Amino acid sequence: MATVIAVTSGKGGTGKTSFVGAVGSCLAALGHPTLCIDMDVGLRNLDLALGLSDRALMDFTDVVQGRCPLEKAVVEHPEIQGLFLLTAPFSLPLGVPEEAMRDLLRQARLLFDYILLDAPAGLGEGFRLATCGCDRAIVVSTTDASALRDAQRTVTELGRLGVEQIHLVVNRVQPKLLKKLHTTIDDAMDTAGLPLLGVVPEDNLVMLSANRGRPLILCSNKGAAIGYRNIAFRIEGRRVPVMNW
Repeated sequence: MATVIAVTSGKGGTGKTSFVGAVGSCLAALGHPTLCIDMDVGLRNLDLALGLSDRALMDFTDVVQGRCPLEKAVVEHPEIQGLFLLTAPFSLPLGVPEEAMRDLLRQARLLFDYILLDAPAGLGEGFRLATCGCDRAIVVSTTDASALRDAQRTVTELGRLGVEQIHLVVNRVQPKLLKKLHTTIDDAMDTAGLPLLGVVPEDNLVMLSANRGRPLILCSNKGAAIGYRNIAFRIEGRRVPVMNW
């Protein structure tokens, strides 16, 4: 059965879009048809990270408002079979109901194994639309105090919305910095109040691949690429290490 995963963060800059592109790519490469939906209305960047900005002509509002069927609105990546994108509009029309988004996801469940929703930062209307039909949520945070505090607020809001399965991904981790701050990944888990799904180290290749418009797994097999791959394995249900430091 298909799984819908809302990828959220309390604040911007935690690497949420890079996470969706990289983990979506890994899941597709593992043989799972995967749809990545950019829900960041007006500030969409997932199409750039995947190198699909010239191909993504329709957005999710074209589907929910009946202008285009889902099958024609999604765009498949030319280099990664089974990786699809549905982009966000530049502005959100008034009155997009949550039930319309749930209906889109019901259609997507018939076509894909995994649907990853790149939720906007913050807890506004876009966040609620991105999480209204999800089966589980992933909160992406860095180790800095402000990001973890905002992650706490996100967890509270997800619980209020009825999302029961929530996991933490600690992104852009710098081991030397953690050592200087006398803190650990366990401390981040305790602060966020979530079980850990994975850890991704700081890696310049993440930004480089995004600016080149190529998924990270096509550019690297080390560093952050290993972290994202292990997270994809764990989403599948495999018992693999978080990441070997």
